[in-house]
Amino acid sequence: MKDYCTQMEAAKKGIITPEMEIVSAKEEINVDKLMELVACGQVAIPANIYHNSLSPEGIGTGLKTKINVNLGISGDCKDYDMEMQKVDLAIKYGAESIMDLSNYGKTNVFRQELIKKSPAMIGTVPMYDAIGYLEKDLLEITAKDFLRVIEAHAKEGVDFMTIHAGINRRTVEAFKRDRRRMNIVSRGGSLLFAWMEMTGNENPFYEYYDDVLEILRRYDVTISLGDALRPGCIDDSSDAGQLCELIELGNLTKWAWEHDVQVMVEGPGHMALDEIASNMKMEKRLCHNAPFYVLGPLVTDIAPGYDHITAAIGGAVAAASGADFLCYVTPAEHLRLPDLADVKEGIIATKIAAHAADIAKGVKGAREADNRMSEARHKVDWEEMFSIAIDEEKARAYYESTPPSDRHTCSMCGKMCAVRTTNMILEGKKVELLKLDEK
Repeated sequence: MKDYCTQMEAAKKGIITPEMEIVSAKEEINVDKLMELVACGQVAIPANIYHNSLSPEGIGTGLKTKINVNLGISGDCKDYDMEMQKVDLAIKYGAESIMDLSNYGKTNVFRQELIKKSPAMIGTVPMYDAIGYLEKDLLEITAKDFLRVIEAHAKEGVDFMTIHAGINRRTVEAFKRDRRRMNIVSRGGSLLFAWMEMTGNENPFYEYYDDVLEILRRYDVTISLGDALRPGCIDDSSDAGQLCELIELGNLTKWAWEHDVQVMVEGPGHMALDEIASNMKMEKRLCHNAPFYVLGPLVTDIAPGYDHITAAIGGAVAAASGADFLCYVTPAEHLRLPDLADVKEGIIATKIAAHAADIAKGVKGAREADNRMSEARHKVDWEEMFSIAIDEEKARAYYESTPPSDRHTCSMCGKMCAVRTTNMILEGKKVELLKLDEK
């Protein structure tokens, strides 16, 4: 029988877990160093004791930037098969995490199938599921009811949960005092705000935080401290509500660590480009270098239909400045539930952002694929280029859609390809642009 409950407790006791060994091999980091980072909270390994199909991942200091894919059913889109196809896409393109944000009906059947098949870590937001799970309207739900939903998700095998514990009476006061252009845009945060205002009670996740932590500790569920007051437009970024909540999240982080519960802290959704780096540093400072999980940030508000791009720009800067975990954004953001094409676009854009940041941060091995791609381009080896590409299918389809007459070039430059020209000269060959090549 294990003499620890969580990865953090094991690390504090000097025990190297099987999950730590797997992450150590994936990240090419010394396992003793990794154990130290888990013990002090700078790295989290979300790994519920009941998620048997999990391929563990580490999130935090010195490790590769990870990405998350959101999916799940809603009242207007109830196609479980479609959502499972999105799961397949996420796994195919290497997303390390999938969040089930289903908010309609009895979601546990879908979630159990998801956990059973997914090697990626699984996250949820119990607040979304509360009304359907409990079959009660918001005003009828009690504080203890919310805890029941948390335990239900934990028992199913969820690896991390977004818990909006930082929106308490103090942060609500700051939010009300400092009027916003977009108010609260966090779905879970807005529901909690409404519950608090209608009942006159304190946030149950804050008031009963010790009980929440006890549940999470029992199943080794990582708490992802939700940012209920994250900015929903660039004009609201870095305001009193956001920063007041961030201070609370720092306190809640230390509180969780005292209970041996692993922590991630969630960060802003919309933010001007020049504010991102300072916000990442501020979060790391106030939250004691806990892993930072950001949505985007989206760097402009005027690109509906292209928000996978606005988020990838912000995500690259955020991760290069210290963020550890990027939540994908699809072209459908702000418009509708994403379809399969949207999901793929969101995954690829976010992987590009994460990879670009890892190069900037000097993460071990981050440049290796880029160097291999450069060598393949130097040799004009198309098959090798396709095999290295993040999206092999799209790269191949683009190349073959307008095939060049000479397979040693592409249709943009043809015989004037700079690589072809230079290679021929260095090989002692004559470059003749008007003469037909011999077959």
